[in-house]
Order: sequence, then C-alpha cells, then structure tokens
Amino acid sequence: MNAILHDKLRVDAERLSEALDQMSKLFLAPRETKELRTFSTAEVAQLLRVSDGYLRKSHFDGKIPDVQQGVGGKRFYTAEDILEIRHILAQNAKDPNHFLPGRKEGDKLQIWSTVNFKGGSSKTTSTVTIAHRLALRGYRVLVIDADPQASLTTFFGYQPEIDFRHGGTLYDAIRYNDGDTYRVPITEVLKKTYFPNLDLVPGGIMLSEFETETPTALSRGEQPVFFNRIRDALRQVEDDYDIVMIDCPPQLGYLTMSAVCASTSLLMTIIPERVDLASASQFLTMASGVLEVLHSNGGIGAYDNFAYLLTRFDTQVSTQTDLADWMRQLLGDSVIPTAFVKSSAVSEAGLAQKTVYEVDLASIKNRRTYERAIEAINGVSDDIEKLIQSAWGRGGNDEA
Repeated sequence: MNAILHDKLRVDAERLSEALDQMSKLFLAPRETKELRTFSTAEVAQLLRVSDGYLRKSHFDGKIPDVQQGVGGKRFYTAEDILEIRHILAQNAKDPNHFLPGRKEGDKLQIWSTVNFKGGSSKTTSTVTIAHRLALRGYRVLVIDADPQASLTTFFGYQPEIDFRHGGTLYDAIRYNDGDTYRVPITEVLKKTYFPNLDLVPGGIMLSEFETETPTALSRGEQPVFFNRIRDALRQVEDDYDIVMIDCPPQLGYLTMSAVCASTSLLMTIIPERVDLASASQFLTMASGVLEVLHSNGGIGAYDNFAYLLTRFDTQVSTQTDLADWMRQLLGDSVIPTAFVKSSAVSEAGLAQKTVYEVDLASIKNRRTYERAIEAINGVSDDIEKLIQSAWGRGGNDEA
C-alpha cells in the first residue's frame, strides 16, 4: 500500500525526536544542571598566558583567592574562578589588556559569521569551539544559531524541536510582522549558558520561514529589509559583548545574507579536498554577485577580514597537505595559519554534544590524541584572536 509522503515524514520526525530525547538522556546531564568541567593549573596558566609558577606564587602571596584542591594539593579551577582571577590580576597589571583582552572605549563590536555553501565542513563545530575558547580567554561572547537545523543550539544541551517548538529562537527577533505577531527584542530569546561570558541565541526550524517570507515582505516594502534584520537586532545588545559569532546555514539564502551584512568579518570553512574547493569557488562566485547588489543598496559595509579556515584536515593524507599548501600560496594571509585538524577526540566529544574544552580529562582514553587536538584548536582560536585584536588596533598578548 502506498504511503502518503507527508504522513510518513511526520511519523519519522516523531520517531527521531523521541529517539534524540532518549539519546540526550544517555549522553547529557539534565539540561538544567549541565555544568562545565573544572580546569587544571596548567590549563588556567595557558588561558591567562602566565607561567604555572606565576599562578602558584599569586596564590601563595594571597593576591588571588584559593580554589578547590584535590589529592596532593592539586588545584581545580571553575570557569567562574578563572574569570574572577582575571579581574583581580588586571587591577595591578602594567597592561590590564593582558588579562582582560576585550573591547575598550571606541572599539567596535566584532561580529564573525561562519559560512559555507555545503554541509559537512565542520562549520558548526568550528564556530562553537572557537566561541568556547574565546569565552575562556576572557571575552564576552554571544553565539547566534542562524541555521534552521540548529546544530549549534544542541551543543548547549537543548533539543530545538522540543525546547523551542513554540518560539524562543532567532526567528522571533528577526521575523516579519504578521497580523498580531511581531518580532521581539533579541533579549527575549537570548539564553545564558553554563559557560561564564558566553550567551546563546538559539536556532530552530522556524528560521526556514524567514526564507519563504522574505520575498513577500520585499514586495510590500516592509522595513527593515532582510539584510538589516540581524544587524538591527544586535544593536540592542551591542554594549554587552566583545564578540558575536553567527553560525550560518549551508547556503547563500536570506538568513546568510542578513548575517553577512551584520558582520565585521567572515570565516569560511573549507576541507582541503578538490570537491570542497570546487564548492567554495562556486560559493564565492555567487556571493560576489549577490553582495555587489547588496552593497549598492547599503547592505554591506567595510570588512575587517574574510578568512579561510582549513577544517577536518588530515595531516596523514598527502593530497590534503598538498592542497592546503596550494591554498596558502594562492590565498596568502587570508588562510588562517593553523588548521582545524581531523581528530577522533573532536568527533568523540561531538557525539556527546560537547567540544574538546568540555571533555572530562579523566575520561580520556588516548591523552596524546586529545592533546594534539587541543593544541591545534588553541592555535586556530589564537590566530582568530590576533585578527580581532588587530581590528581594535592592538597586537597579541604575550606571556606575563
């Protein structure tokens, strides 16, 4: 007997939703109690860019409060501890920016959108991992999930199809007027997370409505136009953050264009494979034409950076290393110096909807694999941090 397609899709969606709910219960702590792990002295020293000895002496001299200690006096720091220590050390530092590297008076909000024409390029993983690292580095970070698939939102312990079934996503803050329904301030959909200094604007399937509603809104001249919608929403919270990171859908639709028009910099993820390079070329060709039209209509301003990030980079595959070298020669400084390497540590963390910064170190089976992944990801984040500091007219921070 032939099935009605929409009925089958509805049934399958319900089955998947129930299965995902069960999976979340297996992999995740309850969403209300999800917590960030503690960090070792070595990790905190690296985040503060001081030596281990400097940190220990600061504790010994009473300059910073002590923290939880385990066997043998080993210290464990919460993210809140790290943030408190940052503020204390900055008060007496010759260069307070070393410990509090965020915006100063006159610095513009840095808005980075991660883009790609196709899925599977680690766009979401890169976005959330870099956001985690920047928050741990002391920046006030807002992440926005502009993808109807809402993969980034799931990293924070939410199930979008359940938790935001009746609203509460970016869509509500950028939607068009419809009868008695109007867009809301972005503050009404903004969520605090278990990461200090890191907030979230969730995504969800309703964002797909923005794509279908925009042509009608354009025809009736509704203001603001689509490419100003995310930009306008962010103006409401501009003073609250140093950095905004937007995870765009894998297409050049109205959502992506709205995010691009709001951005000060763009980050394009590319796997160093021929098919992905061909897709990137198509994206750039199409984007250049579309953005030229938007620029002439006031949608696009000056950009600080358009950077390419090599992702899922397998250093053991000669064709990938060759293509990576070729890209660096072709595109020069536009390619982020450090690549986001392919790693089982990243994949395993992702299965539990975590980044490598959230993984409990005691649960790691292959410490060397984890350390290699962390080193590469720290390098990527540090490279992007340098670009952000440069946009503010400052150099990088050296170790104290």
